[in-house]
Amino acid sequence: MSKVLIVGTIGLDTIETPFGKKPEIIGGSAVHAAVAASFFAQPAIVGVAGTDFPEEHLTFLRSRGIDTSGINILAGETFRWSGFYEYDMNQAHTRDTRLNLYATFDPQIPETLRATAYVFLANLDPDLQLKVLDQLKGPKLVAMDTMDFWIKNKREVLHKVIKKVDVVLMNDGEARQFMETPNLPLAANRLLELGTKLVIIKKGEHGALLFSRDNHFAAPSYPQDQLRDPTGAGDSFAGGFIGYLAKSYDLSEQNIRRAVIVGSVMASFNVEDFSLNRLKQLKHKEIVERFAAFRRFTEFAAI
Repeated sequence: MSKVLIVGTIGLDTIETPFGKKPEIIGGSAVHAAVAASFFAQPAIVGVAGTDFPEEHLTFLRSRGIDTSGINILAGETFRWSGFYEYDMNQAHTRDTRLNLYATFDPQIPETLRATAYVFLANLDPDLQLKVLDQLKGPKLVAMDTMDFWIKNKREVLHKVIKKVDVVLMNDGEARQFMETPNLPLAANRLLELGTKLVIIKKGEHGALLFSRDNHFAAPSYPQDQLRDPTGAGDSFAGGFIGYLAKSYDLSEQNIRRAVIVGSVMASFNVEDFSLNRLKQLKHKEIVERFAAFRRFTEFAAI
């Protein structure tokens, strides 16, 4: 099975939505991405957690075939995020963020993982993303994500990262903020001009847009009748996307479009329950059936 290296946060979240409140549940950008990717490839996580991180969570990750050898368990407390959603589930409201051990995170990629062909740099300080890139040995594809905090505070470093990666993932608000335009195609073109090959703009319940220098592709969203917790949906999208590419080992335009739909499928399952609860129950057959549903939504006859 193909490997995917994922570097990002490992956390414990306290989340409240109109459908309930869950304290201290497993979260983090690397965790959501790795679990989604594990349906297609063998992910390896590099991150840090404290001695307070429940062993049962590590056991679950390993049960999904995820390589946890790059997770450093150190004396101290794990990264924590607390937030809530109202009925507009596209907007998270932060109550509290405690970096804890993540404040001193220094990503060291194990020698056995440095030649991994497919790499996802989940939401991280762009200085740390650069540090990871310097340790890699000839990856086939590197994708990266970011957030508004880094756009605001580390814009120049973020420019350097984008020049070195193949795929940039941002949500629509981040793309507009970073490229200083309300026009998403213009924002994507400006990102491409920085040097990346592909730009994926995530639009939450409105789907996703894929841009390359020559083409663009619009992926629909799934008409969700179960929506309980959107936390980690973007990371699940990224994990499904890169996991599928690693499995197929095919970077043709047609397959990249297919991978975008796979990412949308994984995100649609992620939001159906809190934390990883839905993905823990997910079967491969359900993924195939939902992918087929996405195809049906977008089929239409010529005029």
